[in-house]
Amino acid sequence: MVLGIPPGLFLIAGALLVPLFRGRWRQMYMLFLPLAGLWCLVDGQSGTFFAFTFMEYEIVPVRVDPLSLIFGYIFHIAAALSVVYAWHNDDIVEQMAGLAYAGSGIGAVFAGDLITLFVYWEAMAVTSVFLIWARRTEASYAAGMRYLIIQVGSGVLLLSGAILMAHETGSIAFEKMTLGSLATWLILIAFGIKCAFPFMHNWLQDSYPEATVTGTVFLSAFTTKCAVYALARGFPGEELLIYVGAAMTAFPIFYAVIENDLRRVLAYSLNNQLGFMVVGVGIGTTLAINGAAAHAFAHILYKALLFMSMGAVLYRVGTVKGSELGGLYKSMPFTTVFCIIGAASISAFPLFSGFIAKSLTLSAVAHEGYLAIWMILLFASAGVFHHSGIKIPYFAFFAHDSGKRCKEAPLNMLIAMGITAFMCIAIGVYSPWLYSLLPYPVEYQPYTPSHVIGQYQLLMFSALAFAVLMRFKIYPPELKSVNLDFDITYRKWLPAIYRGMINLTRDGWQSILEDLRRGVQRVVAYMFRHHGPEGILARTWPTGSMALWVAVLLGGILLLYYV
Repeated sequence: MVLGIPPGLFLIAGALLVPLFRGRWRQMYMLFLPLAGLWCLVDGQSGTFFAFTFMEYEIVPVRVDPLSLIFGYIFHIAAALSVVYAWHNDDIVEQMAGLAYAGSGIGAVFAGDLITLFVYWEAMAVTSVFLIWARRTEASYAAGMRYLIIQVGSGVLLLSGAILMAHETGSIAFEKMTLGSLATWLILIAFGIKCAFPFMHNWLQDSYPEATVTGTVFLSAFTTKCAVYALARGFPGEELLIYVGAAMTAFPIFYAVIENDLRRVLAYSLNNQLGFMVVGVGIGTTLAINGAAAHAFAHILYKALLFMSMGAVLYRVGTVKGSELGGLYKSMPFTTVFCIIGAASISAFPLFSGFIAKSLTLSAVAHEGYLAIWMILLFASAGVFHHSGIKIPYFAFFAHDSGKRCKEAPLNMLIAMGITAFMCIAIGVYSPWLYSLLPYPVEYQPYTPSHVIGQYQLLMFSALAFAVLMRFKIYPPELKSVNLDFDITYRKWLPAIYRGMINLTRDGWQSILEDLRRGVQRVVAYMFRHHGPEGILARTWPTGSMALWVAVLLGGILLLYYV
């Protein structure tokens, strides 16, 4: 805690003061906030802080333990790197939103109760949407609205689950939960939406590529990894998550391979990597939880590096469409090198961060005897190398000379990418540094001959497969196209069904009204025919005829009476 302020609130409150600074002073101030928070965490003590009672429930705004600390560390590091990357950006709204968003994510991982978690959960949704709208295009506005609806919906489910849990158990503590009640299911679904579970994932590919160059780097670090933390805290060992995570690792590969927008490729890749973490949470052993935490830590760095490199391309060239790029290594050599380092890290090359992180989860899965899941993860690892390890740098920088010539990325972007690339290599070369931060003691050696050789075999055969597909022109070409995903259900089909039902109902109602109108007209015509001026009941009868009919009626009545 800095100056006695909870970690998340320190950045949020600090974001409010950003307009008071100008130029270099603003840049230094924005960098100071996450670095000061990180410094205080390093010297911090485990325990709960600022606890108080509200309506008979204990509110714990800050809980510090090894699981929350590792996420707190990387969130502060990611915030600092994102700030440096965005130094060239003078959009004050985006600057404030980025810091407040990072602060909300940090606050969420230190929340000790479900209500505090909900507050930060919704704060992340509200602040992050401005990073999408800051691009100020019609597409970004529409994507931001869809993103906000889905993210706020996740918060509503979380609050509903927390209220039900308070009613059922009398506690709102954010601890391990067991599925078996409506409350825990609602909470799991809330976490699953932010973690981009299958059929809940399209907000990620829809919104992240529409955000600004710098906003996407912020977005890649916090929302989904905060959800991974929440799952690790609330549902460790929940077997359902093993199968959900395995599905997450596999299906995005096919979309990423055929996608033309390289930032959207990275969004699908992000979804794939989340699956490894979810599997680790589902396994639930100490080795698996360590694997999920280590993977989240490393993933934030190398995914940010890849988004930074593609952001630099977008900033200089104006597009990240694979069909419109190529040959940029001539104009942007440093960005090319940093992108390759990020690609090697996400592909889990030995001596890069992904290798020492992903291997923990794979070993945990194998140790617990989930052979089919292990095979799926192995397939997913090869797929990652295809779409992120090869496709991203190849089509952006090498595939063919697009003829585009531009300046190298701005200096601040290069500094941020350089620091991030250095960390990706440093973690991979010296694994004890990261392993010492994990929630549980680690007795694991990633650099065994069998593991290194096996990983190189996987990568080399994947590279060979890519080369063969490219040589015989079987690999899906980069085309200007729109890939259909599950979001077509709520963006096209459901609205079409709704409009169809409205039209059908409107037509049916109009038909009913028309029938009623015709029926009333027929009744009126019948009444007019009998009671109108020419109707039989409106005619003038002679007095004699009237007297005769009166006599007949009286006679009939008397006859009936006497009979």
